[in-house]
Amino acid sequence: MTEAHAAPITQDVLTIPRREAAEGKRNLVGLTREQMRLALIEAGTPEKQAKMRLNQLWQWVYHWGVRDFDAMTNLAKPYRALLAEHFEIRLPEIVSRQVSEDGTRKYLVRINGGHEVETVYIPEEDRGTLCISSQVGCTLTCSFCHTGTQKLVRNLTAAEIVGQVMLARDDLGEWPEPGAPKDETRLLSNVVLMGMGEPLYNFDNVRDAMKITMDGEGLALSRRRITLSTSGVVPEIARTAEEIGCLLAVSFHATTDEVRDRLVPINKRWNIETLLAALKEYPRLSNSERITFEYVMLDGVNDSDADARRLVKLIEGIPAKVNLIPFNEWPGAPYKRSSNNRIRAFADIVHKAGYASPIRTPRGEDIMAACGQLKSATERARKSRAEIAREAGMGSGAA
Repeated sequence: MTEAHAAPITQDVLTIPRREAAEGKRNLVGLTREQMRLALIEAGTPEKQAKMRLNQLWQWVYHWGVRDFDAMTNLAKPYRALLAEHFEIRLPEIVSRQVSEDGTRKYLVRINGGHEVETVYIPEEDRGTLCISSQVGCTLTCSFCHTGTQKLVRNLTAAEIVGQVMLARDDLGEWPEPGAPKDETRLLSNVVLMGMGEPLYNFDNVRDAMKITMDGEGLALSRRRITLSTSGVVPEIARTAEEIGCLLAVSFHATTDEVRDRLVPINKRWNIETLLAALKEYPRLSNSERITFEYVMLDGVNDSDADARRLVKLIEGIPAKVNLIPFNEWPGAPYKRSSNNRIRAFADIVHKAGYASPIRTPRGEDIMAACGQLKSATERARKSRAEIAREAGMGSGAA
């Protein structure tokens, strides 16, 4: 617990972002439309053709899921050869895949530099939700979260973020087949940025990856099917509304600054009052739906009737729903899950005040895939900054 209090509560500015290797082929995955257009011109595509070529490529990569330029049949052979010479279509690698008794799938995904993150697919009757990671590790050290016990290593690139969506579609066999009847059912219908890391500390890469995911000519998930979860990085909340426009969830978890300082240390930088002021503006700025307040239920810590009544008072005036999350215990966790009766009593108070208060059913607990349990085993051995720099392509001997 004391280590969590002493740990940094803001982004570690010394953390080394990974840089693409200067030599070798450029990966098309993760480039925005404009970045891809410019890359095509730079590789020799005539400027007048660049927009058309961009649209063709975009569909092949993101609508059809094609990775081989030779399979892009509406492009002339010489142009396919040009693309193959300069570019690649590369996704992160699935190292392991576990399937829970309840159908939840957890993927251990290896990214550049040999680092690993976890991605979780949760099937439900009316939707299939993919929980994706935005950082290797996390800088926030929330004391109830297993991922928070792992030091932040680096931000994921846009390619590594959108690549998780594409890998899951591979595994689900969900890319459409040319010539087959159009199938509107989506096994992967929703994306939540609730995996490893704080998305708003990796804003630009998260924004670009979500723009690609929402693009109607490709993966085509609507902004209302994407939820970004933040612990409360207040300066980036308005930017999220303006530049991404997806739904917002907030890891709230407490009704007093004293308790939230302990549970979510970023509260020491931006307290509850400051956070709520930013959230009041969000629905207006993004024309969004309700903000989801995530609230993990910790026995004897934040689960009293008084907490429920304070919560209702705090969120007054914000279009909101409250997701109550039974604490998912992990080895060495300093907290216990609230009893079912206590959670129901809390939910009842919130519900009677006019807010939806669903109690989240823990999913994938048997494979440590539930909320707050994600932590890649290989990153538990903490590495020196020099090793990270080397692996990230920032020094000699880079991978």
